[in-house]
Amino acid sequence: MTDVEVLAPREVPLGGPRAMRVRRTLPQRQRSLIGAWCFVDHYGPDDVDETGGMVLPAHPHTGLQTASWLFGGELEHRDSVGSLATVRPGELNLMTAGRGISHTEVSTPGTTMLHGAQLWIALPDGSRHVEPRFEHFAPVPVRGPGWEARVFIGSLLGASSPVEVHTPLLGAEIMLAPGRSFEVEVDPTFEHGVLLDVGSVDVDGQELAPSDLGHVPAGRSTITLTAAEEARVLLLGGPPFGESIVMWWNFIGRSHDEVAGYRQAWQDQVVVGDGVVADGRDVAPGRFGVVDLDLQPIPAPPLPNVRLKQRG
Repeated sequence: MTDVEVLAPREVPLGGPRAMRVRRTLPQRQRSLIGAWCFVDHYGPDDVDETGGMVLPAHPHTGLQTASWLFGGELEHRDSVGSLATVRPGELNLMTAGRGISHTEVSTPGTTMLHGAQLWIALPDGSRHVEPRFEHFAPVPVRGPGWEARVFIGSLLGASSPVEVHTPLLGAEIMLAPGRSFEVEVDPTFEHGVLLDVGSVDVDGQELAPSDLGHVPAGRSTITLTAAEEARVLLLGGPPFGESIVMWWNFIGRSHDEVAGYRQAWQDQVVVGDGVVADGRDVAPGRFGVVDLDLQPIPAPPLPNVRLKQRG
């Protein structure tokens, strides 16, 4: 009997001119976080000629970090602290929103196929108002018989990432050869999530389908991954977060009123008279800064008719 919980994906539109669709496994009604990981989107492989690729104009964030990880294709990232970077397969782009940031992500012109994961990390109360920043890291792969791993956050398998996180955390890509069973030593104080990208994998006796996220509770010192065919997974982990959050649209706060205030601050920057959205470079300065790009920013959707509730 396994205690691995399977979180199946649901398909949601991400945006863009032809509404690129992604498969979301976190948050869900029964589980909002795995450690500080609070959001997991999996997408592709998508033919950019058919989907239009990723075109995310300027939009805001607070109280979180975004971790962009690609398996195929390239994205251009721009943000309001002046960062301009290309997201490539096997390389981490980590953006800390802190008190407030805005950014864009757009497929590069040469990208014909897009395939990756977008991950969010909730910042704890003591760090959620830090100054926004951006980091890039290309982990060196570590290898063993029938496996290869890239550790992009935290430490695993003798490899460590230098990027700054604000709670203990793990993020790694693991490739498994067909028929390989791999016992991974992990921190027993962490709970873990295993996202299956491609192939077939069994996690401690629980089979996952592609895009499933398997939750492994804290208390394990090892996790066994068994691949019936060549497989690639993301292994995410951290100690239970221990705080309740309010997450709505692109904001993380601690109360309805706080999130509503973030929404209004963004609207004040991007919406001019009579509800007209400003052009990209005409956005007013404010909490979220301005991204140096012509794309018209995304205005915030209306708040729901009920008060936002904490979860965690």
